[in-house]
Amino acid sequence: MRTLTISDDIIPVGEFKSGLSKYLRSVQQSGHPLVITQNGRPAGVLLSPSDYDELVYRKSFLESVERGISDVDSGRVCNTKELKEKLGFGQAD
Repeated sequence: MRTLTISDDIIPVGEFKSGLSKYLRSVQQSGHPLVITQNGRPAGVLLSPSDYDELVYRKSFLESVERGISDVDSGRVCNTKELKEKLGFGQAD
C-alpha cells in the first residue's frame, strides 16, 4: 500500500458520491488509499481489494506472533520430544 497524499487522497463524501466509479478505478490503479471525509472529518477509507487482503493477513500474522510471545512469557512451551508425543509421533530420536 502506498503512502497517503493529502492533496490527492482526501475527498469529501459528496465528491466521492458523484465520482464513485472514477475513485474506485483510481484506488485500484494507483494503490493509494482514499480518505473520505464527512463534515470535514475522516469518515472512511477506501482501499483496493489487494491492500485490504494484505492488511488482514498482516493483522492475523501479528496476532499469531503475539500469542506465541505470550505463550513463551507464560511458560506454555514444550521441547521437541514433548511436541512429537502430543502430535502422536511417539518418541523423539
